[in-house]
Amino acid sequence: MNIAKLVLLLMVGSFAIVGCDTDDGAAEEAGESLDEAGEELQQAGRDAGNAVEDACEDVKEGAGAEDTDC
Repeated sequence: MNIAKLVLLLMVGSFAIVGCDTDDGAAEEAGESLDEAGEELQQAGRDAGNAVEDACEDVKEGAGAEDTDC
């Protein structure tokens, strides 16, 4: 009885693996492209924010401010 259950489990498992489709459709590829574009946009925003903060600190340092943190 245990061998029959094991064979059944293996058969079901193999059908599940064979049933997986690895070919991404157009919608999946478009979604991935949007995800990547969003990540790039977030990184650009962080870079711009860092540049503004650096410029602010440079101005405060040049003006002789005690606190150069922005």
